[in-house]
Amino acid sequence: FRFKPSLAEDLRSADLVISHAGAGSCLETLEKGKPLIVVINDKLMNNHQLELAKRLQRDGYVLFCDCSTLVETLRLMDLSTLKPFPPGQPEKFALFLDKVVGFQ
Repeated sequence: FRFKPSLAEDLRSADLVISHAGAGSCLETLEKGKPLIVVINDKLMNNHQLELAKRLQRDGYVLFCDCSTLVETLRLMDLSTLKPFPPGQPEKFALFLDKVVGFQ
C-alpha cells in the first residue's frame, strides 16, 4: 500500500508481517510481538539489509528471504520456531552514554 504516517493499527491487527529489511520496520514489528518475514533488497547501500536480516534470523527472531524465494519461504515457514524479541532497555544506553561523555 502507499505511504502511511503510521503502521501501528495495521501491526496491531496483523497475524504475520512481510516487510523489507529496514531497521525501523523490523524493530517496530518485533516490538509489537508479530511474526516477521523480511524480504531483502540486495541493491541498497552495500546490502546492509542482508546483514540485519541474517542477524535477526540467526538469533531466531525473523525469517528472511529475497523476492525470488518469498513464495517458498511462505510455503515452508514454521512460525513456531521464532522467539519473542526482548524489549529495549533505553535506560542502560542512557547510563552508558552519560558515562562516556563524563556526566557520571
